[in-house]
Amino acid sequence: MLNMPLMQNNIEKDDIDCLITFLRNAEIFTQSRNVREFEEQWSKWLGVKHSVFLNSGSSANFITMAILKELYGGGEVIVPPIAWASDIASVLSAGLTPVFVDVNLKTLAIDESKIIKAITPKTKAVFLTHVLGFNGLTQNLLDELERRRIPLIEDVCESHGAVFKKRKLGTFGRASNFSFYYAHHMTTIEGGMLCTDDDEFYQYARLFRSHGMTRESTDDEFKKKIARENPDVWEEFTFLVPGYNMRSTELNAVMGMNQLKKLDANNKKRSENFKLFLNNLDSGKYFTDFELEGSVNYAFVVILREKNKDLLGKVVNKLREEKVEFRRGTAGGGNLARQPFVRKALPEINPSIFENAEHIHSYGMYIGNYPGMEKDKILKLCSVLNELH
Repeated sequence: MLNMPLMQNNIEKDDIDCLITFLRNAEIFTQSRNVREFEEQWSKWLGVKHSVFLNSGSSANFITMAILKELYGGGEVIVPPIAWASDIASVLSAGLTPVFVDVNLKTLAIDESKIIKAITPKTKAVFLTHVLGFNGLTQNLLDELERRRIPLIEDVCESHGAVFKKRKLGTFGRASNFSFYYAHHMTTIEGGMLCTDDDEFYQYARLFRSHGMTRESTDDEFKKKIARENPDVWEEFTFLVPGYNMRSTELNAVMGMNQLKKLDANNKKRSENFKLFLNNLDSGKYFTDFELEGSVNYAFVVILREKNKDLLGKVVNKLREEKVEFRRGTAGGGNLARQPFVRKALPEINPSIFENAEHIHSYGMYIGNYPGMEKDKILKLCSVLNELH
């Protein structure tokens, strides 16, 4: 029996020790010096000017879309049907309209040619999700969006450290979002990061994170301007935008800084594991034609090459028998256009028109991939899957 959980605990003794040291000496536990230091370290590692630490990657999604609406007004946002629920929920919550575009099976990200065809005068942004560690960018897409002056928003919640043309994902868009959830490439237990090179976007991210208060801004001229325009409210309690409380804590930041030290080394192990898995998986039964350049996959993706319900049933039963934990539909449970909240908000959408998303939804799943996974288990897993007919 393989006994492969979906994830392995990547919180190690040194992570716990650093928290104990912090607890013994801390004077403040809510957002303070360590949060700022983690933001600076993350910005340096990623290669961006600004980072804003939040309580989740989903919060980063919601704040990003709120800022998009605040700065650029209403309209449409092109989104993928293979993503996470908050990618779509954040667009709806901001009063923007999601426009679904099918994905490319080789990257699981929105198909470049279909994005370009879907752009209209109403398009305010493209919200591209780098799914399960794959890169979803092409140079042609970046050039076309720049030519049309359409902002790119990158969801990198599942792809920390993946690169395109030797640059880390999350450095190409107007803003990018990361998650430090317990099961991702690195963790703060719960947490997320919003990153940007845009100074105005950064200031608004700080406001939206903390109730919309202008005192959260680091731009003194901006704060003075708002104070002059609003003389009837106190400067220390000026709520410029309808913000949230999406702050994180010093404890989460301390763990984040310690986890960041190990991220690159762990990513290398994940990439080696995934290549070993694909190289030994039967490419006649399973889709293995993924574009791996620059990818950092924290999951083994299993998608049947053909529509075969009988084989699917055997795969599911065998994995359960071997106690191999898995999730159906890959990221976010498959085709998000089928989810109840989407169908309620957008009843006119027919989910079946997204053929690749539908195939992933019905015939796809993922299995955990973590740095401590034994190579012999990977090979045994492939053997188990390959034997099924």
